This record gives sequence, structure tokens and C-alpha cells, in this order.
Amino acid sequence: MTELDAWLGAVIATPGLTALDDLLEARRMLVEDSLRALEVLRATEGAIVDVGSGGGAPGIPLSLALPEREVVLLESNARKCEFLRRWAPPNARVVQGRVEEQETDWAGAAVAKALAPPPVAAEWCLPLVRPGGVAVLYVGSSAEPDRVATVAEKLGAELERGPDGMLVLRKVGPTPEGFPRRVGLARKRPLA
Repeated sequence: MTELDAWLGAVIATPGLTALDDLLEARRMLVEDSLRALEVLRATEGAIVDVGSGGGAPGIPLSLALPEREVVLLESNARKCEFLRRWAPPNARVVQGRVEEQETDWAGAAVAKALAPPPVAAEWCLPLVRPGGVAVLYVGSSAEPDRVATVAEKLGAELERGPDGMLVLRKVGPTPEGFPRRVGLARKRPLA
């Protein structure tokens, strides 16, 4: 059994991490889907932060596929952080905290899957990314590209074409003053 298979089995077996209970479906949704961002991420440098990591998708599959890169698994829930610490590969570290409390403009890339509506996820991810880096949002069919493009513009980024079901936001300037906004504001009053 590989490390990835063991992690996948643990995600399915741990209450509150996923509603998936079929191993093949979980592999497709949590591993294969996570790895669709590899081409975009390989074109960047620096740390990758998985915002709202939960049970570790996409961060753990990405860290195993990119062992030369540092991957930060950012999660606010203490129970989920304990799970992540048990399964994080050597190049991944777990940070317990809220995105609004993190430093800005430091990561080469931010990724988010099943975090929040796309405009909110964009507002949470982009402040972490340094100019030249990217935020990759796994959005499925709920892309909302026009709204996400509006948020990206306000946060010094541009919407690029990405793989189907993903939005890629290229950071072209530093995070503007006043971002990230205080805890809870992005959900209560989205930028777009």
C-alpha cells in the first residue's frame, strides 16, 4: 500500500473529513482531481499553500507529487490539523490558523478546493501569493469567472485560462492595503 493509498483510506474512515465512502470515487475526487493543477504549479516557484486544507486535498497529493516544493497545509480546525499532522509528507507542514491572520505576499502559489464560493476563495487565497505567483481555485461547474475576475483585479491579480473546472489567478502586483480583510468579512460582504 502506498502512502497516498493509506492517506486516502484514513480520509474515508475519519468522520467529518469527506462524505465519500467509495475508495475509487475518493481516488478520483481527492487524488486525481487534486493533481490536475500540477502543470500550472510546476510553472511557479516557491511554497504552495493549501488554504482550508481539511483532510488534505489537494495539498497532500500535491506535496507527494512535488517533493522538492514546500507545501503548507493551512487549516483553522484543530481536529483536522491533528489529522493532517499524522499524514503530512516530509515537505509539508501544518499551520493552524485563519487565512486572514497570515502574512501576505509570501507564497509562490495558493490552492483551494471546496473552500468557499469562488469569489470568497479568491479573496482568501490571493493575499498569500507574492507577485508573479498564482492562486488555483478548484471550482467545478460553479466557476463564476466574471465575479472572480472582479475580485482578482481588486487584489492585484488577473484571471488566466486554466484547466476545466479550475480558475487560475496570476498575481501581478502586491496585495493592496487593507487586505486581507478582518475575519468573516469576505463571506458577509464579498468583493463581487
